[in-house]
Amino acid sequence: MSATPENNTQAPKNGNRKRGLTLIAAAVIIAGLAYGGYEWIVGSRYETTDNAYVQANVVQITPLVGGTVRAVYADDTDFVKAGQKLVSLDPVDARVALEQAQAQLAQTVREVRTLYANNSGLEAQVKVREADLQRSLTEATRLQADVARRQPLVATGAVGKEELEHAQAQLTAARAQSAAAQSALQAAKDQLSSNQVLTDGVKVEEHPNVLRAAANLRQAYLALQRAELIAPVDGWVARRSVQLGQRVAAGAPLMAVVGLQQVWVDANFKESQLAKLRIGQKATLEADVYGKKTEYHGTVEGLGAGTGAAFALLPAQNATGNWIKVVQRVPVRIKLDPKEVQEHPLRVGLSMDVQVDIRDQDGQMLAAATGASAPRLQTTIFDAQEKAADDQVSKIIAANLGKAAAKTSTSTRVQ
Repeated sequence: MSATPENNTQAPKNGNRKRGLTLIAAAVIIAGLAYGGYEWIVGSRYETTDNAYVQANVVQITPLVGGTVRAVYADDTDFVKAGQKLVSLDPVDARVALEQAQAQLAQTVREVRTLYANNSGLEAQVKVREADLQRSLTEATRLQADVARRQPLVATGAVGKEELEHAQAQLTAARAQSAAAQSALQAAKDQLSSNQVLTDGVKVEEHPNVLRAAANLRQAYLALQRAELIAPVDGWVARRSVQLGQRVAAGAPLMAVVGLQQVWVDANFKESQLAKLRIGQKATLEADVYGKKTEYHGTVEGLGAGTGAAFALLPAQNATGNWIKVVQRVPVRIKLDPKEVQEHPLRVGLSMDVQVDIRDQDGQMLAAATGASAPRLQTTIFDAQEKAADDQVSKIIAANLGKAAAKTSTSTRVQ
């Protein structure tokens, strides 16, 4: 039987379908092999994420004292050096308070010197009272002897009764005078002891009253110095909000200084990617701002102690209502090569693509206690203000100590 036209048409259609299915199967197999090869070569050796952003130290500039802004020396995008003046507040009130504190310290030093000087006067007063007491006791003893001699003579008539009574009256007066002298001596000793309590064991410049006045002077001096806001670190100014004439309160944010010289990357890996991440593993990064032509290299510096949701302002309440599982992410800090950052500067918040080589499993998952006492971040620009305040106190104390006291203090320090 000869083939009909319908059979001839059906045969090419079946051939085309078979060829298409074969191509699809081959594509699936190739894709599977490619995926398997990728997982074997890359997926098992690297962990990647594009949920990563550049971070840096953002130092808030806030005044320590309130005041009215009279000058602004830096604006957004400006580069400032540590110690450079940023904002100036009206210093009139602080200057007046400083002058009052200076006068108070000078007066206190002189008053304390008076306490020390009074010791010598009070000691002399005690000696005078002792002499008065001794004189009155001697007089009472003499009068007692006179009375004793006259009493036997009254019976013989050699001494009149009136004379005896006169002698006894003098004795009574002498004894009263001795008692008064004894009380005066005790009062003088008590006054000397009271004054010595205020002066014993310390020099004039170490007296509590002087130290209190000196502390007030330091506080007033630092308040005046803090009317000038200075940059604590090198960096670029951002988020300037302060304006001329603005009345600012202590602690109000005026601007920020961003230290772009020391940036790092917070890569937010999924919880399913953390098993093989270790501190010290090498990482390769790409910034969207420069594209794939620029690569950064870094190392894993540490893994976060919790997920972002755990530290959110309003953490999730997974124990209430309906629950849908959401894969959590943990921030992983990656330290960048400073030389590469200098050649290709980054900005806070820029997006990064991160690839971590997880073949090295010798590192730890959590940082160990180092016991280091050195600060991770530190500025010394405020040390000069504290030293200047101490110099101001020393100068006023020395000017009001007097020559004799100053020489004594100097010789004591030399010894």
